Amino acid sequence: MNPSGGLDISGSAADADAAANEVDILKQKLEMFELILDSIHNGVIVTDPDGIITHFNKPYGGFLDVDPEAQIGRHCTEVVENTRMHIVAKTGVPEINQAHHIQGQDMVVQRIPIKKGGRVIAVFGQVMFKHVRDVRKLAKRLSVLESQVALYEQELAKMRASRYTFDSIVGETNQIHSLKEEARHAAVTHLPVLITGESGTGKELFAQAIHNAGSRRLKPFVRINCATIPKDLLESELFGYEKGAFTGASLTGKLGKFELAHQGTILLDEIGDLPLEMQPKLLRVLEEKEFERIGGTLSIKSDFRLIAATNQDLGAMIGEGRFRKDLFYRLSVIPLHIPPLRERREDILPIAESILRQLALDATLPEIAMDPQAGRILRQYDWPGNVRELSNVLERTVASLEGPVIFPHHLPFFLQKQIDALSDSPSSPIKQVQTKAEIDAICFALKQALGNKAQAARLLGIHRTLLYKKMQKYGLDSKAVYSN
Repeated sequence: MNPSGGLDISGSAADADAAANEVDILKQKLEMFELILDSIHNGVIVTDPDGIITHFNKPYGGFLDVDPEAQIGRHCTEVVENTRMHIVAKTGVPEINQAHHIQGQDMVVQRIPIKKGGRVIAVFGQVMFKHVRDVRKLAKRLSVLESQVALYEQELAKMRASRYTFDSIVGETNQIHSLKEEARHAAVTHLPVLITGESGTGKELFAQAIHNAGSRRLKPFVRINCATIPKDLLESELFGYEKGAFTGASLTGKLGKFELAHQGTILLDEIGDLPLEMQPKLLRVLEEKEFERIGGTLSIKSDFRLIAATNQDLGAMIGEGRFRKDLFYRLSVIPLHIPPLRERREDILPIAESILRQLALDATLPEIAMDPQAGRILRQYDWPGNVRELSNVLERTVASLEGPVIFPHHLPFFLQKQIDALSDSPSSPIKQVQTKAEIDAICFALKQALGNKAQAARLLGIHRTLLYKKMQKYGLDSKAVYSN
């Protein structure tokens, strides 16, 4: 009634519109909830506290071959074989990822009680995997991913420390320029590469440079040293194994290097040490790009690029029956040979300077220079250990260096014969000046040290034994020098 005693028709109409609007909103929400349930890939069922079905999505109906709408209002035990939805409604304890045998197969399901005010008002059930096989497949995929992540982390750590590219290969000789050009051409292909050269020449450096210049650079670079792995374990390292394949095997199995190198590059270092009985197995993998894990029955395909490296003469090994000719031809589609340092002496000083720059950078030291005489000594040495030996010598030298310049007396003892050889060469004004300067420096140090040779050696920045040798060479006596 309005104040004048009539009916308030406008107010009643507004209330009716509001109510109708609320009904529309509820209908839209209900429709949305039904669409959400039907869009869930696997089966979903919801019951009330007594086990009566209130929701049953279409995928579950299709799986059980029943009409979803016809199941509403029925007890869950009448519809789903071996169900425990009504039990969870009573206990209020969720059952997560439980096995459920239905229609002759084992599924994985979860049953979650829905509570309000501490009381179960419904139970939500969902099929997570329609068959246990799906769980095994997922577990296998996770195992592969975990192994790949571990490998990526290891490779990333290596790349942060020394990520080799063609810019990392230092040299000024025509030999090294020509070799780098051949390697660049090899990088744009997917063909096998065989890198030969003496120990320490930088075979892995070239292998990484080829990988990083190719289309597989964002994929794994997997390295395996055939010489360091026991013969009995090499096959499992290359091809992996299934769980329980042999005594001591991991319970989860293990991925092999070829599997981890999928879409990337695998470097078989020291390929000449590969056991003869393993060579036909490797040949098959290279030709077919598939293999089986130890203890497995399924063929695994892997798309990898192969680079092999060795410091041995594979041709001679073929003649001796220690290396298969067919494997050699398969490996050496693109052969690269790295000459030793003694055959490219012009590269020694540029390489030494590059190493010194990196050592100074790593140790946050000022730039380290090389005395010309010390450089001559380095160039005249044959370096049987090649770049690796040169790097070792410079690391030791820098570790004991007190100033920013490397002089001949800072170099290790085994190089001192080079100093003597240079000193025995025909005399020249420069040699005479250098000899006099060295004698004067020794005499000054001995006087400052009051004749104490150990202290004098420290002042000179050389070892005590080298000081004794130089004093004997120049006929110096510490007492006589100190007393003068």
